[in-house]
Amino acid sequence: MFNGIIEYLGTVSAVAPYGQGKILSIESGRLSDRMRPGDSLAVNGVCLTIIGIKDDLVELEAVAETLSKTNLGELCPGSLVNLERPLPAEGRVHGHWVAGHVDSTTRIVKIRKLPESTLMSFELDDETRPFIVPRGSVAVDGVSLTVARLERTAFTCSLIEFTLSHTNLGTRKLGQRVNVETDMIGKYVVSTLERMKSQGGGLSEEKLRLWGY
Repeated sequence: MFNGIIEYLGTVSAVAPYGQGKILSIESGRLSDRMRPGDSLAVNGVCLTIIGIKDDLVELEAVAETLSKTNLGELCPGSLVNLERPLPAEGRVHGHWVAGHVDSTTRIVKIRKLPESTLMSFELDDETRPFIVPRGSVAVDGVSLTVARLERTAFTCSLIEFTLSHTNLGTRKLGQRVNVETDMIGKYVVSTLERMKSQGGGLSEEKLRLWGY
């Protein structure tokens, strides 16, 4: 479990084929001393397993399924990636609950710079739309953001300068692909309501009373 607060902006050192997947070598700076093989690490919001550590480089394996459903397949030497270690059980959640399981990828469709922030808009598809709500949470390339505006075909987030300078979102350009993970609580709520509807159920007075409402 993660919380969408990026700890380090890493740089991809090497990408090597491994079967149908790839081995990613990433410069992780001070984080290297705090990790060991077998640990999880979120790379652009994707939970991967560390298979090796050498000096300030970590090696992680990304299987074919991961490469096809995230933007990790586009990484090359020199790419900047957002890194976050798992949240400790006693840790504070400064962003929101992030599982590291990317729902989809989308493209940046608009970037508007304001005096104190930057508005970044992302294309919205049918699969993701039910789980995006105004002022709700969303993880973009692993960064916990708040949805500022929601339109039929796009959602917009407001990024402060600190976020832009401490994550790879500050280097992103129009048309580039980013990973999106929607709020897990919202997904459970929508899934539960859809099951109830398909089974002919509903929020009766009796059910609301049993739930304490």
